[in-house]
Amino acid sequence: MRILHTVEFYHPSTGGAQEVVRRVSEGLVVLGHKVTVATTDLKERGSSTLNGVEIRGFNVSGNAVRGCAGEVERYHDWVLSSRFDVMMNYAAQQWATDLVYPILSRIPYRKTLAPCGFSGLFNPTYRSYFQELPGILKKYDHLIFHSNSGRDVHFARQHGIENGSLIPNGASLDEFSVAHSGFREKYGIPADQPLLLTVGSHTRAKGHSVAMEAFRRARIGPATLIIIGNTLFRPGCLPRCKAQARLVNLATFGKKRVLLLDPPRSEVIAAYQAANIFLFGSNIECSPIVLFEAAASGTPFISTACGNAAEIAEWTQSGVIVATQQDRDGSVRAGASSIADAIEILLGDRSRLEKLRRSGRESWEKSFTWERIAMEYERVYLKLLSP
Repeated sequence: MRILHTVEFYHPSTGGAQEVVRRVSEGLVVLGHKVTVATTDLKERGSSTLNGVEIRGFNVSGNAVRGCAGEVERYHDWVLSSRFDVMMNYAAQQWATDLVYPILSRIPYRKTLAPCGFSGLFNPTYRSYFQELPGILKKYDHLIFHSNSGRDVHFARQHGIENGSLIPNGASLDEFSVAHSGFREKYGIPADQPLLLTVGSHTRAKGHSVAMEAFRRARIGPATLIIIGNTLFRPGCLPRCKAQARLVNLATFGKKRVLLLDPPRSEVIAAYQAANIFLFGSNIECSPIVLFEAAASGTPFISTACGNAAEIAEWTQSGVIVATQQDRDGSVRAGASSIADAIEILLGDRSRLEKLRRSGRESWEKSFTWERIAMEYERVYLKLLSP
């Protein structure tokens, strides 16, 4: 098959959408297909190919609500004139998908969309966008959802759109099947000291602040919290996180440490594998990859009910979901006290920790490797092309 994937950002940019599209695209190449990714042109991108995937960059930004600027006509012309068998637009509310809507009926190959949660569904600015969207969705041959419980799948069902498949996210077999040692030694963390980890960009929405406050409150003795996160175009919450980390370190007289890191990928995996618990206090998600990565590393997780975290906890049997409130804008939040209580209870129950660790690892190996998930995308695409 000749496959086109579109996504706002791609390698070397990092993030959830980038990871999903990269892993699925590379997996489909391994299965023998020709895959092209249309995405934002980045100066840091040194090559137009990566692991067999062709990358076609466009100088475009924005979305249907904010407006799109740049090579809009070039993108339209290229999509319409290219010879593909299947196109998958990944994530709504960004230019690489939104610019396809007006030309859907003119595209001569099969069309799929992975909406990725509709993060702006409750945002008044996007009211007209979502009023028009049911008619647009009906022009797609197929929809791909990462959850049975997300706002995107509920939106589709509400408008009588049933041509969808559930394909979850996952974690990489080649990354997490290998043991990475030395993380605790590098950062001076004793083997018998609790190590807690959270991973997420400094976007102000990943729950870094509540994770630090819960860590401060938890009565677990000397311990370390590692926050791994990059910044996307602007500092985001990083300055505030640095200030709060200093306060936690001072308030606990050095018995508890918060370390903010942005290490290479191999060290991120080593951190997962070294941690006792993965904390996730995020406010808004679709289907958080980090929870699958925690399961793959054999690290039990404590999470808010963001995105389909509760579903992932059920699928993997490797996590605890704390009491979570939903705000009017659709974002969620949990109190630091409830997260702190969950930390204390889980660290105090070694048999449950071991059970969650083992269940997560086994479920990942059976159902949630990117290699298996790429085969699910292939199955959907082949079905669309069958007579």
